[in-house]
Amino acid sequence: MPYTPAKTFPLIAAIDLGSNSFHMVLAKADHGEIRILERLGEKVQLAAGIGEDRMLTPEAMQRGFDCLKQFAQFISGMPLGSVRVVGTNALREARNRTEFIRVADQILGHPVEVISGREEARLIYLGVSHTLPDTAGRRLVVDIGGGSTEFIIGQRFESQLRESLQMGCVSFTQRYFKDGKITPARYAQAYTSARLELMSIENSLRRLGWDEAVGASGTIRAICLAIQAGGHGNGEINPDGLAWLKRKMFKLGEVEKLDIDGIKPDRRPIFPAGLAILEALFDALELSRMTHSEGALREGVLYDLLGRHHHEDVRERTIGALMERYHVDPEQAARVEAKALESLDQVAKAWDLNDEGHRELLMWAARVHELGLDIAHYHYHKHGAYLLEHSDLAGFSRLDQQTLALLVRGHRRNIPADKFNELGDEGDKLIRLCIVLRFAILFHHIRGTQQMPAVALKASSKSLSVRFPDGWLAANPLTQADFEQEAGWLARVGYSLSVS
Repeated sequence: MPYTPAKTFPLIAAIDLGSNSFHMVLAKADHGEIRILERLGEKVQLAAGIGEDRMLTPEAMQRGFDCLKQFAQFISGMPLGSVRVVGTNALREARNRTEFIRVADQILGHPVEVISGREEARLIYLGVSHTLPDTAGRRLVVDIGGGSTEFIIGQRFESQLRESLQMGCVSFTQRYFKDGKITPARYAQAYTSARLELMSIENSLRRLGWDEAVGASGTIRAICLAIQAGGHGNGEINPDGLAWLKRKMFKLGEVEKLDIDGIKPDRRPIFPAGLAILEALFDALELSRMTHSEGALREGVLYDLLGRHHHEDVRERTIGALMERYHVDPEQAARVEAKALESLDQVAKAWDLNDEGHRELLMWAARVHELGLDIAHYHYHKHGAYLLEHSDLAGFSRLDQQTLALLVRGHRRNIPADKFNELGDEGDKLIRLCIVLRFAILFHHIRGTQQMPAVALKASSKSLSVRFPDGWLAANPLTQADFEQEAGWLARVGYSLSVS
């Protein structure tokens, strides 16, 4: 049955009936972006309730129904077409899934779709691609679920190869770690089984190739956090981290003893199986690193509901939505952005700001520097920084948000040097970037009502000189006073400013 275009609904929701967990996200489509309003999730372990006869047990079905009754409260009254419910591998496998689906439909008031492994892969990629920067290279996306593992290679917002294998952390737990004991022999069995499964697709994956590998599941997230907590990575998964984690796991010997930072108690029983699958994947594909994305199937379902298959940088869309939501003056933002980028071109070489990332950061900061005015004029730079740091900004990592927030925080009055210094070597570059932004903002203090002259900037290690046309400053005392005051602020962070 065709869905009504989701953009006509004030709220949309996606429900993922996974083999391990059931998840629901409730969202609002706002200014062309999805704003997550609520997330719910519960370990149901549907796959663990499938016997050798491929039938779901009554107990497993009841666990699912109990969870869905909670979800139903949130979506009560939402019109058909605004909620999409998808079932994955456990429901694909269960011979009595019709029985489960019939009751689930009644509880939720919305139809349950059991999607194929390939469709699941497509939606996962859609979710991941909308929560990461729009880069030009190919991505390998991996999602280790409860009953299956999906592999997708795509570029930007389009998936090019989609595969689904019958191996998951719940099904492998049932097969190799059912009693909770972790031994090298059992782990080796799980690892070997995963390698054998991977043999069917690894050549096709390698043939297409990829530039980065991204994980998109709770299992991969837990492994990533555990490795980071152990001091073996900067938020990414690597072979050394996997080896360390495996040794630690063998030493503990039982799932109940897996008291490791990053691994929640309810994930401990399925963790060894997930680690075996991921290690097999690393070895088969000779991966050196993998990052993690918060976006996955549920987010992909939401974007699919909206029909968003556009080749656009999700970060651009996010910044645009922020500007609209907080009523930023687009004309003033454009003036500041143009001046900031023009000024950057003049000082980039001297100040070592040639990285494209610096240019993007300056561009976005210029666009949203007045974000906080919608809250209050008093300390609006602080309000803006808080919003940037603590909002869910699609496409931006937590670190990206923090640096963007710092630039906005430092665009007027005192520059918080201590905060910049926390970022190490990059901190001083960001202070320089902040100075460029401050210059552009001061230059356009009059907000477009006055024709501004061409100026020349010259930078050295700890100084910036600005040259206006002869006599212009004397004829414009407000600008002159602004820059005299600015020299005082910059002196506090060890930079001298001369204006002539």
